[in-house]
Amino acid sequence: MSKPTISDLARAAGVSVTTVSHAFSGRRHVDPATAERIRALASQMGYRPSSRARALRSGRTGVIALASSMPFAVAAGPSRLGFLMEIAASAAMSALTRDLALCLIPPHPAGDGFGGVDFDGVILVEPARDDPLVGHFEQRGTPIVSIGTAPGRPDIPAVDLRSRQTAEMLLDHLAAQGSSRIAALIGASPRTSQIEAEAAYLDHARHRGFPPLLVRLDEDQGEDLACRETLRLLEENPEIDGIFAAVDAFATGAVQAARRLRRAIPGQVRVVTRYDGLRAKLSVPPLTAVDLHLPTTAERAVQLLLDRIEGRLGTATADLPDLVLRDSSR
Repeated sequence: MSKPTISDLARAAGVSVTTVSHAFSGRRHVDPATAERIRALASQMGYRPSSRARALRSGRTGVIALASSMPFAVAAGPSRLGFLMEIAASAAMSALTRDLALCLIPPHPAGDGFGGVDFDGVILVEPARDDPLVGHFEQRGTPIVSIGTAPGRPDIPAVDLRSRQTAEMLLDHLAAQGSSRIAALIGASPRTSQIEAEAAYLDHARHRGFPPLLVRLDEDQGEDLACRETLRLLEENPEIDGIFAAVDAFATGAVQAARRLRRAIPGQVRVVTRYDGLRAKLSVPPLTAVDLHLPTTAERAVQLLLDRIEGRLGTATADLPDLVLRDSSR
């Protein structure tokens, strides 16, 4: 018995072939009740849409990409299960429900490592100012959206990660716990999360009336550099009783430094960080961090990219972050 075709399904549902196609792709509006009826009939008939046929008709590949120029030490880390990987897992599932495949491009500073591979669109995670990946994909005419706004590029649709609010939440928490001399470890790369974290810290120091102690660190050197710089900070400024680390690898480096100097955490110095990943959870003591709701953010980014591919411009904002209180600060 031959497999049912899209025409068979359209006749059974009493709709056009185009309506059936849109019901499965989600790329044009179809009345929800009609779309549900079409899918139910497809299941009964054993019809399965052909992604290859759709790709041939549309001239698309059916593949979207997720990429970042963040250093590997920050984006993934030694566990390979860091910030970028959490986003990738959720984005892949979201793409699959839309009958798309997601290709994860490992953290890469430029676009010369993946040759002539074509994608229908790309999600860039926390692009930097003048990010080479933006230039690469724009040159190829590939639609782009970003997770975290791209500095200086308001024309790129983005899911705003609320980085300023996240930093303010952590700094206010330290102050509420009694920290009155807070140091900040900020990434040196010009990404919105680091730019906004620095601005929030400087405003906090000004408001609380203490001179800022801010160190910009190269993310490539991650935990080791953060440990060395925190050792220096604590030895030169023994009054420090709080450390705000805008990158989780910096926070674990700060914990190492405090332990070497026998500074009790949280008794003598409290440590907090932005991302509630494995580093924060497995640190000793575990780190107070922020749940950025990355699965929801990834879902919104995939939909934003589909809108961009279809020529629709939209905006999206991540859910309000939640403080995850742990032993490093309480």
